Amino acid sequence: MRRGFFAPLVLASTLTLGLGGCTLGAEIATDKAYDPSDGVGATMGDVALRNVLLITNDDGVANLVLSIVNSTGNDVALQVQYESGAQRISDILEIASSPQLTRVGDDPTMRLLVSGKDVIAGALVPLYFQYADVPGELLFVPVLDGSMPQYELLVP
Repeated sequence: MRRGFFAPLVLASTLTLGLGGCTLGAEIATDKAYDPSDGVGATMGDVALRNVLLITNDDGVANLVLSIVNSTGNDVALQVQYESGAQRISDILEIASSPQLTRVGDDPTMRLLVSGKDVIAGALVPLYFQYADVPGELLFVPVLDGSMPQYELLVP
């Protein structure tokens, strides 16, 4: 009687550990941080950059498109640096203190154009973002063209 009770229990335990043990040490994909969009993102102190990308035309000029969350409580002068040929270009985006997103690139008053020979669709362009005395972030920003409907109005 004992053998009839323990044999199925041992078999069930062995099967459970054998089949489930493969995932016991596996890395869980949902625990990894990633950007669920076409662009990239970063957080610098209390300023978060979301969905940063460049939308280019055929002339090597690209519109910088991103959303910014400024949780500092103050207005922020966000510095954006990139290289164009042998020249380093630095621009400032004035970001108001707001609990809402600040969108850059789809409003003519809040726009930054980037140009250079490396600004072609499919490339990754290094852009450096920094504000105040907070350590900056170097992002490799993807370059897209206006062939997708959601980006066709953002082409410079």
